Amino acid sequence: MKNKILNVVCILFALMMVNSGLNKFFNYMPMPELSEEMMQVMGAFMTIKWLLPLVAIVEIVGGILFVIPKYRALGAIIILPVMVGIVVHHLVLDVAGVGMGLVFFLINLWAIWENRGKYAPIIR
Repeated sequence: MKNKILNVVCILFALMMVNSGLNKFFNYMPMPELSEEMMQVMGAFMTIKWLLPLVAIVEIVGGILFVIPKYRALGAIIILPVMVGIVVHHLVLDVAGVGMGLVFFLINLWAIWENRGKYAPIIR
């Protein structure tokens, strides 16, 4: 039962990551109202031309790998820095949105924990 729940949660997580990555390329989801501070942060992100495409590619590739149980451990590690960035961003700039970020971060940690045996050779 736990394995089925993990699979469903991982599929939903992966869909969100792939959707978020694709949105960075195609801008099909409307942007919410941003504060002046957030506008400055987004402007700074836009000046670094390679940053958002890199994050988008990491989200898409990591999300696709996250869906496939055989490659879930790799996908979870690939997405981990993005998830840390999301949580830190919301903690510092947008505390109201931190809840969803923490939920996805915990899902990522759960997937890492369930695949911890696959990481043992890296640590040794």
